[in-house]
This record gives sequence, structure tokens and C-alpha cells, in this order.
Amino acid sequence: MVFLSSLVVAFTAAASVLANPVERFDNSTVVFGKRTITDGEGTSNGYFYSVYSDSTVTGTYTNGAAGEYSLTWGGTGDVVVGKGWATGGPMSVVYSGTYEPDGNSYLSVYGWTTDPLIEYYITESYGDYNPSTGGTYKGTCSSDGGVYDIYTQTRTDAPSIQGTATFQQYWSIRTTNRVGGTVTTGNHYACWEAVGLELGAFNYMILATEAYSSTGTSTITVS
Repeated sequence: MVFLSSLVVAFTAAASVLANPVERFDNSTVVFGKRTITDGEGTSNGYFYSVYSDSTVTGTYTNGAAGEYSLTWGGTGDVVVGKGWATGGPMSVVYSGTYEPDGNSYLSVYGWTTDPLIEYYITESYGDYNPSTGGTYKGTCSSDGGVYDIYTQTRTDAPSIQGTATFQQYWSIRTTNRVGGTVTTGNHYACWEAVGLELGAFNYMILATEAYSSTGTSTITVS
């Protein structure tokens, strides 16, 4: 692991690393072990960031200037990283960059609400696995020049911002992949409400790269 002025996170598969909880020294250096969803959060150049991984994910996460971050990943398990805002809500999220997954991965506006506890995705692009698989179809949402399919899934005894919990996931999945553009989150919230999907109080929201048991690279700038 190399410590730079910007945050650099190296994921390792060593059992000795996974045995210990995260230690946070400051906003530029984080040493990772076994994490919950809230570990590896902070502020970088005015943007909130979050880094989560489980199992034996390998790779490197780096916070760049302003809203930029980069990720290289491999190994097994789940990794979710990104930059955005400590409190989400209706806004126009503008993003650009490169996203090159090989396998199961998603590029999404990603966030949480509480009361009810909801994990939500507005997915702009994905790898070789459609995240709607196994979900319940609810309809479509037209926004920002594209059409998104709406799905829900139930997560049982899964990691959350409130610890291990059972909760709903809401998904808007763009029918044509893209990397770059504007995501008007309020449009999706309205579409979800129209099909009976309730949101709660907004927690964090990021432009996230998520990957599971795959390899790839992602360099994204959000504003």
C-alpha cells in the first residue's frame, strides 16, 4: 500500500488484513480490514466518498481532484466505491469518465434512505450481468434522454448503513448503457413513487462503481 496526498486504498486478499477492523487516520489515509457498509467514508476535495468491500477483493481505489476517483479491481467478493454527497436527494448529477468492466459490475447513482431503509440504484451501465435478474418488474421511467426499467428486490440479513438488516432495493436500469451524462434523480424518485415505492430520509448518495467477482477499471468524475 502506498500513501499519497490523495486517498489511495489497496484491497488485499490476505487473511491477516481481513481479520482486523478498519482504522481511519485522517482524510487521506485509510487502512482497510473487514468492513461494514459505513467504513471507509470521508470527504475529499469537497466531495463525500465511500469505499466498501468484502471477502477477497483486490485492487486500488484513489481519490483524485474535485469529484474524480479511480478504481481497479479483481478477485472475488463485492466492492462498492464512489464520490458524491453525504446527503442525497433530488438533483442533477453530471458525470463523465471511463468504465471498463470484465464481468459482473454496475455504474450507478447509488444511495440509501432510512425510515424506511432503502438501498437504491439508478444504473447507467453494467457488465455481463443484468442487475434486474431475480427482481420484480414495476414499470419504466423516461429521464435524461433514455428509458429505465424499474425493479425491486428484497435483501435479507444483508449489510446496510444500519448494520445487518432486511430491506428493499429499488432499481432504475437504463435500457441502453452509457458512460457520461446527466442523471436527474428527482425524476426517478417520482417514477418510483408512482408505482408505490416509498423512500425515506436521504442518507448518502454517490456515483458508484460496484463489482462482484470480476475485474476492471473505472475512472469517474462527478459534479
